[in-house]
Formats: sequence, C-alpha cells, structure tokens
Amino acid sequence: MIEMKVAGIALDAVTRSPIVLLRDSDDRRALPIYVGQDQARAIISALEDQVPPRPLTHDLMVNILEEWDMTLERVIIHSLKDNTFYAILTVRQGEAKKEIDARPSDAIALALRTGSPIWVMEEVIADASIPVDQDADEAERRAFREFLSNLRPEDFSERGRSSSGEAQ
Repeated sequence: MIEMKVAGIALDAVTRSPIVLLRDSDDRRALPIYVGQDQARAIISALEDQVPPRPLTHDLMVNILEEWDMTLERVIIHSLKDNTFYAILTVRQGEAKKEIDARPSDAIALALRTGSPIWVMEEVIADASIPVDQDADEAERRAFREFLSNLRPEDFSERGRSSSGEAQ
C-alpha cells in the first residue's frame, strides 16, 4: 500500500465533473477519482478548515466517532472495478477494530476531518494513476535500460548457484 495525500479538487474539462486528486509522497503519481458535487464540497470544506454553523453529514460522523471513543485509523482505497473505486474505513474502539465499506469520496472527507492517513493499494495505483513527474519516470527507465544492457548471461547463473546453496 502507498500512502497518498489530497492534492486538491479539479474539474474534468469536458464533463465539468469534480475530480479529487491524490498524490504520493514523492509527487511521482496522481490518482484521479471522480466524485459528485456534494462530495467535492465536503472535501473542499475540510481542506479549507471550514466549520459549518451546524454539523453536516461528515462532521456528524466525526462527532459520533468521538462520542463513542472510536478512532478512524486509516482509509484504504483497495480496488477499482468497472471504473468504480472501493474503499474501507479502519475504525478502532479500544481493542476492537472494524473495517467498514465506504465510498472513497466519503472516506477521504472523513480522513481529512480526522487527520487520518489515506492508503491506496499498489494495484489500484498501477491501474488508475497518472504520472506527475515524467522526467523522473524517464530517468528511472533509462537507468533500468542501462542496468539491463550491462547484464551478462553468467550473472544469472552465478546468482542461481549462490541462492541455491551450490559452491561457485
């Protein structure tokens, strides 16, 4: 799993639909997740530390967690099926821990309000992320190609013998 942070909200140029952008700590990958207008407003209000005069849905949920001495330990965006992301909330109360199914937009809004980390499974990042730092990606590809060009067939046989316990 890779921890990601909310980079902000963007609008799809064609559909004008809001997209929450998650970024990894190295700023190498961004994960765009389409969300509804209401969820985008909930995320933006958390990003801007806005406090409504009365609790809205996500604020109410945080209040319930606090009143029952429960902690949102983390959010995990664990899969992508048919262009739909799936997430869980990992909630702890004392020694008990539960995983609760949630929409990623709601999970992100709660994570922002509670300061909880947002984790994304590597498979999801591989399937749906977009590169942010293309120069670093290209440098990594060049280094890998150089590594491959310097390999010799005997490098593999030596590694195979030493890992299998045979004497060289």
